[in-house]
Amino acid sequence: MAPPQAHPFSFIAKALIFSVSLLPLAWLGWRVWQDALGSNPVEALSHFTGDWTLRFLLLTLAITPLRRLSGWQWPLKVRRMIGLFAFFYACLHISVYLIFDQFFDWASILEDVTERPYITVGFAAWLLLIPLAITSTNRMMKRLGRRWQQLHRLVYLIGLLGVLHYLWLVKTDFREPLLYAGLLAALLGYRLWWRAHSATLTRSTR
Repeated sequence: MAPPQAHPFSFIAKALIFSVSLLPLAWLGWRVWQDALGSNPVEALSHFTGDWTLRFLLLTLAITPLRRLSGWQWPLKVRRMIGLFAFFYACLHISVYLIFDQFFDWASILEDVTERPYITVGFAAWLLLIPLAITSTNRMMKRLGRRWQQLHRLVYLIGLLGVLHYLWLVKTDFREPLLYAGLLAALLGYRLWWRAHSATLTRSTR
């Protein structure tokens, strides 16, 4: 018997979201090519990649509420891809810091990680993303079983650390990090409400 083929819509959705997810990188490359990063290009690179890391993290967390509220199933098929793009932009973000900000000065990097809280939590968030990226394949999902879902719940903590990293980084204008914090609070709050609602329904049907 031939193996089941993927639904054409699923393939198109994945291809489209993959292409769209690369647009920020293409835009960044164009700005670099045009020397349009402003007077502090390293800061511009860092902020751009950091912003898109948070955006993809929030998109990953938005998949489950979107599925439950809309009834659509296809978002689940692209959730891991979006999560991997969050990891990809996080790697770009930390690479900007290691290469262009610190020039691989490991002593200075270690001092920053241990003494500057916003770098501490940002570095911790990136480290926690690594096992999620490594175990993002179907093979690892089957191998880990229930532990896979438990491991990937770390994304909630990663989201909190990412928002905290941004809040501690900003010195004056807190509007954007507070917007991310509000979106994260809404997404996590929805999950708490759903869990409580489901528990109530379970008790009422017994």
